[in-house]
Amino acid sequence: MKKIGRLEKPDNFGSAHMFSNPILERISRTHISIPITMFLVMALISYYVGITQTEISIFTGIILTLSGLFTFTFVEYMMHKYFFHMEPNTPIKDKIQYSVHGVHHDYPRDKDRLAMPPFVSAAYAVILYLIFKLIMGDFAYYFLPGFLIGYAGYLSVHFIVHAYQPPKNFMKALWVNHAIHHYVNPDAAFGVSTPLWDYILGTMPKKD
Repeated sequence: MKKIGRLEKPDNFGSAHMFSNPILERISRTHISIPITMFLVMALISYYVGITQTEISIFTGIILTLSGLFTFTFVEYMMHKYFFHMEPNTPIKDKIQYSVHGVHHDYPRDKDRLAMPPFVSAAYAVILYLIFKLIMGDFAYYFLPGFLIGYAGYLSVHFIVHAYQPPKNFMKALWVNHAIHHYVNPDAAFGVSTPLWDYILGTMPKKD
């Protein structure tokens, strides 16, 4: 099992002080609504450009959006498993891993660090646009919104799972899986918004 975080037991209601500089400490935190709103607004802008500046049909646009959403679920899983949970076998990797994700495992109920700061989120969106535009041209205007909607959905689910008690319906499985990931086995249940890739790639928690 990989080492995640620096505490022997998670401090469920604590908060890490990561920077001595008060400005850096402040901008390392964000309310979850800010990046979610940013991604949804950027998705709408991309749709507007796609509709007004391209000849791509609505049907094709819908397929591209669904493809972007599906692609995000895979990227979410792979990033969580291989980047957020990288083996911290060097000081640099240890620092990156802890700053990006290990701190979240130590302080899972710190609501201000359930998403990257706004300037980082904006940079992600711009980089994604440039990559998708380079690969698929004008189709990116419909693919990007699907990816960003998936990202916003992931942030929403992650926040709700940590901030509220599990519901008494089929959504409870997301709470249970993520609780297992945090408190039982950090090498299982990497999917937050969906367990799809955990099923496909064999990382679903084992039932007793």
